[in-house]
Amino acid sequence: MEEFRRSYSRLCKESGSEPQEAVLQQLHQLPRGRLDLATQSLTVDTCRALGKLLQSQTLLTELVLSDCMLSEEGTTLLLQGLCANTVIRFLDLKGNNLRAAGAEALGKLLRQNQSIQSLTLEWNNLGTWEDAFATFCGGLAANSTLQQLDLRNNQISHKGAEELALALKGNAALQQLEQAMEHNRDRHTAFQETQTRTHLLSKEVQYLQEEKSKQFLDLMETIDKQREEMARSSQASAARVGQLQEALKERHSIINALKAKLQMTEAALALSEQKSQDLGELLATAEQERLSLSQREEKERRLEQQEAAERESKLLRDLSAATEKNLLLRNQVDELERKLKSQQEELFLTRQELTNTSAELKIRVVQAEERLDVEKRRARQNMEDSEKLRFKEVEHMTRHLEESERAMQERLQRLEALRLSLEEELSRVKAAALSERGQAEEELIKARNQARLEEQQHLAHLEEKLRLLAQARDEAQGTCIQQKQTVAEAQARASHLSLQVEGQRRRIEELQQELSNKDQEKVAEVTRVRVELQEQMGRLRAELTAQETLREKVAALERQLKVIASDHREALLDKESENASLREKLRLKEAEIARIRDEEAQRASFLQNAVLAYVQGSPLRSLSPPK
Repeated sequence: MEEFRRSYSRLCKESGSEPQEAVLQQLHQLPRGRLDLATQSLTVDTCRALGKLLQSQTLLTELVLSDCMLSEEGTTLLLQGLCANTVIRFLDLKGNNLRAAGAEALGKLLRQNQSIQSLTLEWNNLGTWEDAFATFCGGLAANSTLQQLDLRNNQISHKGAEELALALKGNAALQQLEQAMEHNRDRHTAFQETQTRTHLLSKEVQYLQEEKSKQFLDLMETIDKQREEMARSSQASAARVGQLQEALKERHSIINALKAKLQMTEAALALSEQKSQDLGELLATAEQERLSLSQREEKERRLEQQEAAERESKLLRDLSAATEKNLLLRNQVDELERKLKSQQEELFLTRQELTNTSAELKIRVVQAEERLDVEKRRARQNMEDSEKLRFKEVEHMTRHLEESERAMQERLQRLEALRLSLEEELSRVKAAALSERGQAEEELIKARNQARLEEQQHLAHLEEKLRLLAQARDEAQGTCIQQKQTVAEAQARASHLSLQVEGQRRRIEELQQELSNKDQEKVAEVTRVRVELQEQMGRLRAELTAQETLREKVAALERQLKVIASDHREALLDKESENASLREKLRLKEAEIARIRDEEAQRASFLQNAVLAYVQGSPLRSLSPPK
């Protein structure tokens, strides 16, 4: 069935038209073997596509197209497609106002199709055009598979009935035929009843004539029985008059029944008009509800647009705030990087100062060695004054070392970021001190004992100096560690800020995605509302078409009622004319009976006078009745 639906859409698009949504829904919900498109207004393009599809499809066995308001062209296209179909068994075309072209197409269908077994054509106008209906009857006569045919309410005339009777003589397969012949049957029944009553009245009149002849013969045969015969004839006449009066009353009752039926028909017509008005009111109410629904949907859509605009503005504000925060964080990161660069520059300057200090220390150590050499020469030269000179030199060296130590201590206190270079410099200073002490021990063996105390003091000073240098080194290392920690914290803060920026960026993307989803939902909602409105419009159009169909049916009923009323009026006029003729005949019979009575009475009086005159012996010629 899905293939059938796709083929229908493809054929509609090839013909340059859009497929009907109602037909697509019916094809989507299609039960197996049955296609029901009842009350669907089918366009010509849809009929053309369905006709092409029905030529070769092998799944459908029942096709219902009742009350579809098919046009002449659409009906012809559909029936042309069905001519080549070999599987459809049931076809319903009820209430489609089929006319001449439809009747001719149906005749062609019945000639060519050999699969349809049931055909419903109720509430159409096939009998209005006699030539087209004759074509339909010819196709029916040639068909050998149709078993059931419904032709009710098709305006079939007497000639059409004759054509249909001739077709039925040639068709041996049709088992059931329904026609809208109730009105004809009523007229035929009324005509038969009228003929029966007329026959009865004629028999009564003939009987009265026979009775009259018998009475005349009896009056001519015997005079004695005249009064009794007259009494019997008067009684019989009274009985006949009573029968005639009863027949007249019965005729009046029939007329009253016809009048009551006409009143009931008028009441049904008024009820149908009231229903039509109610349907019009319902249509107006539905239109108002549709307008209110559309206005409400428009208001909701505007509110959703306003909410979407507010959400969008809020998101834009949040985005701008996040952007500002991001710029602020970037500024902070730049500032931290500048601070880091400045600290690195300070560390580089400190290293340069440390290098310069090491160079000065080396120069001073060289100077000290040179001075020691000078002192050695002086000691060699002046062995006697060696101890004094050495003492002075030691003091001078001590002061110089103390001064250099103080300068070194001051410089090292200024340097807070010393690392491995300080240890190397300390090792060099210690090695220089040790070498200096070894040389002093080798060259000044004699003065060692004397200057041991000064050397111990010098060593203590040197150890203190080393301790201070180590402390300065530790402080420099701590400062470097702090700088590293600061740099790590700055990097962590920068990474945290970058994570925050990334989170804000993801949040913005999520908000944009949510906004796009909202837009898609809004578009889907608007599309759904449009589809619902289109479906409601389709249902309203279907109701309008149904109401138009009802109006057409009401118009057809009104026409039938008018025809029935005119027929009833003609029948009433016929009955009234018959009643008038019967009354005239009855009046003539009564006058004739009265004349006969008068004649018989006159004859009896003449006979009585003659008898009296004969008895009295008076002449009878003057009293004899005229011939």
